[in-house]
Order: sequence, then C-alpha cells, then structure tokens
Amino acid sequence: MIFPTTLLYSKYHTWITISDTEAKVGITDFAQQQLEDIINVDINTIGKTLRQNEVFGKIEAVRTSSDLVIPVSGEVLQINPKIISSPGIINKSPYFDGWIVKIKVLIPEERNNLLLRWKYKKIIGIED
Repeated sequence: MIFPTTLLYSKYHTWITISDTEAKVGITDFAQQQLEDIINVDINTIGKTLRQNEVFGKIEAVRTSSDLVIPVSGEVLQINPKIISSPGIINKSPYFDGWIVKIKVLIPEERNNLLLRWKYKKIIGIED
C-alpha cells in the first residue's frame, strides 16, 4: 500500500492535499482496498458548505458502500469528472487520477486535527 508523505489523512480514511485555499480530497489506498471494486460515487453536496467530519457523499462497491467524510470544513466545489464515468479509477489511482472532490478550505487551522502518514498507518495497523 502507498501512503504519500505529502498528504494529510483522517481517521475516516480520506486524504487531503491543500494548496492555498483549495484542496483535493480522496480516499486512501487502504480504504479502496477494503472496498474492493468501486462501482459508483454519489456526491450531492456540490456548492454546499460542510463542517469538518461531515459526510459529503457515498462510495459504492460491489459488496458494500461507505460514507465519504470531509477532512476539513469547506465548500464542495467540484467532483472529479473521471470518477463519474469510470469510478474504478479510484481503485487504480486513489491519490492521483482518482481524487474525488475539490473544496474551498474555510478553516485552514483544522489541518492540525489531521494525521501525518505515520500516524494514519499506525491507526490502520501498519508499521513503518
């Protein structure tokens, strides 16, 4: 499994990369492996403002589904168009082509509540 050091992680298995006031959000490699074959992503929060740890959508796999939780407070700006037509891209590239949404970050200080790579790996039971 891959866990880039440039990202921040949440205990809800999402990652975020923040650039100024915008950020990309996706699910971790661990999460996509647990879900297995992803078949649909349902985001109904475009244009909405959410608080940290609120649900911004749902991800469906062949055998299960899971809520998607926003890592920091923000306005959901855009869904990745690639995952609409090919949701399985999240399985192939969860950190690059398979990002899920772009958000406008409202409270940058909330990044301090997120996890660095080593801490996230420890939570899911993987040693560095």
